Parts: sequence; C-alpha cells; structure tokens
Amino acid sequence: MYSIIGAGIGGLMTAIAFEKAHIEYQVFERVSSFGDVGAGIWLSPNALQVLDYFGLLQEVQQNGNSIDRITIGLPDLSPISDSPQEAIKERFGYSTIAIHRGALQKILVNNIPREKLHFEKSFSSIENSQKNITSIFFEDGSSVKTNFIIGADGIHSKVRQHIFPNSKTRYSGQTCWRGIAHTTLDSEFDHRVYELWGNQIRFGISRISEGQYYWFAVALDEANKKDNPSETKIKLLAMFETFDSSVLKLIASTPDDKILRNDILDLNPLNQWHKNNICLIGDAGHATTPNMGQGGAQAIEDAYYLSHIIKQNSCDDTFQQFQKKRFSKVNSIVKQSWTTGKIAHWKYGKRIRNMIFKSIPNKLVIKKMLDMYEIDKFEL
Repeated sequence: MYSIIGAGIGGLMTAIAFEKAHIEYQVFERVSSFGDVGAGIWLSPNALQVLDYFGLLQEVQQNGNSIDRITIGLPDLSPISDSPQEAIKERFGYSTIAIHRGALQKILVNNIPREKLHFEKSFSSIENSQKNITSIFFEDGSSVKTNFIIGADGIHSKVRQHIFPNSKTRYSGQTCWRGIAHTTLDSEFDHRVYELWGNQIRFGISRISEGQYYWFAVALDEANKKDNPSETKIKLLAMFETFDSSVLKLIASTPDDKILRNDILDLNPLNQWHKNNICLIGDAGHATTPNMGQGGAQAIEDAYYLSHIIKQNSCDDTFQQFQKKRFSKVNSIVKQSWTTGKIAHWKYGKRIRNMIFKSIPNKLVIKKMLDMYEIDKFEL
C-alpha cells in the first residue's frame, strides 16, 4: 500500500498513475473539500504528453486555451524575445495549454475513485510500528498503516520536515500577485502569452478560456508582507500605470478579494528525495520558482516516472531509481528558473540584457524548449 500525502497536482496525478498501473494506494488531503482554488497554470508539452498517456488530454484542452506564441516584452508589448510555437506543435502535436488551476484539479479528482480520496486528514507524524509497516498519524487523532509514503504535500511539506528536518526554502526577494479577470482583450492575446519586463517589476498575461484571463504581477519586496485586500488593486494599478492599457484593464477587472499574494520561494536543492520507505515528489522534493512555468509539469512528470518504475521493479531501490532518473533534469530547471527570475529584475544593465535576449536566435530558444519537453515513452 502506498499512502499519498497531499492532493495537489502532484498527489492527484500520482493517484491517477497508480490507478492505471494497478498499484494499491490511498490519498490523504488536509482540506475539507476542493473549491475553485488558485489562479492559472501553464501545462507545457511535457505535462501534456503525460496527460495524453493517461487519457486526460482532450478534457484539459476543452477546459483550457492553447498557446501559439510566447513573448517576453517591454511594458508597451514590444518584444524582447518572441517564440512562435509551430515547431513545438510539429514535434508533439500541441503546444502549451493555459488553464484555471481549479479546472485542472477538478479533472484530476474526477478520475480518481472517491473511496481512495480522504479529506480533512492533515499529516502529523510517522511511526514505524514493525518491519515494512509504518503508521501515519493525522491531526484529527486518526491513523493509518501503510507500506510506503509519497510526500506530495507541497513546498512547506510536513513529510519532508519529518525526514529532512534541516531542509529549507529560499525566498527569491520577489512577491507575486495573481488573479483571474473576466473581461475581453484584443485578439492578439487570444493564444499568446506575454510576460512584460519593466523597471524591476513584471506582468504576465494569458487567456485561459473565452473571456477569462490569468494574470500575474511580480515585484521586489520583503518576505511575509501582507496586503489590505481593499487597497491591493489601487497599489497594483499605481505600480503598473506605465504599462500597456491591457494590464490595467486586467487588474481593474479582478475582484479585490480574488487577487492572491504569495512570496516566490523555491526549495534549497536536496541531495536526497527519499529515506527508507518515504519518497518526496513535486514541490515537496524539488520546489522551483515559477519563472520557467515548470512547477506543475515537473510534478506531473514525477507521477509518470514513479508509477512506471514501481510497476517495473519490485526491488528495494525503487525510490533511488526514481531519483536517479529525475534528478538532473529537475535540478537544471530549478537553477535556470531561479536565475531567470533574478535577471528579470536587474536594477542595472537592463538595456544590455534586452539586447542579449533579442540577439538569441529563435532556433536556439525553440531547441531548448524541445529538449525540456522531451519525456520517455512507456506502454500502458
């Protein structure tokens, strides 16, 4: 029996993968139910290949919006780097899908048998009761016995703290506001992602469905600061007043109480993702900043590879094999994402930075994307 702690994207995807592989499992989630949570998420072709493998791609496509062009630009929308996605579509059959995180979560939940998903089960502690059997205790006083534990409980993972108490998150020095705006923009935004770089601030835009746009705003700030919800919109409108009018329209069209603020963190890279019969996946084991749009995708890849390795191997080093397979790619993305975030907020040298980005051949940019999106092909 595998006990999956956490029902975020990584935990739910692992449950689906285990279901298809006929691996016995249960999922334990701390919240009481799922609502229309979060803002938007980008699912790049590496994630979409996994969703396709498990028969979920069509439903995701129907609930999201395809991206044909990815543009890093200046506040007036003029491009610094512009990447049409034709070569991506030619290789994989699709490009990135932008979708509401809540919509994706609903799709995943609906593909898991209800009796295997347990709510209001907040992880508390672990106790090895006998050989190959571990007791998991929850904050409501209940417990369950299991053979293996998959820690999928996010960047602030309690499972990780249990096995690696010295692990630490890193604050990037940046905070992020996210929102979903119900409005209309010019057709150039229909299938195009924009990330606009200003004076140590940036703003991202992508349509996720008809009349619905996901946006994010990033600025340098101290950690753990909070906003007065009634003042957040006014603050952001002033911060981005020199940006294209579409930016101001998106901010103004988002209800005050639906603008989310979170510091941008990642996990100081671990040398080990597992210990004994416990393995960490997704943000619990290798949280990354969102600058590469790969956080959710890498959790989805984890589920894909872990289920295959478990299915194909009955030896004691299954988790070690999983880490060996995933470690290099994941750590490369974590490092590159951290660096990209720093570059985007340079105080000095912005003109030189922009010139360098403009001079990079588009073929090279696309090649890097193609390499990142490649995954191994397995048979169901």
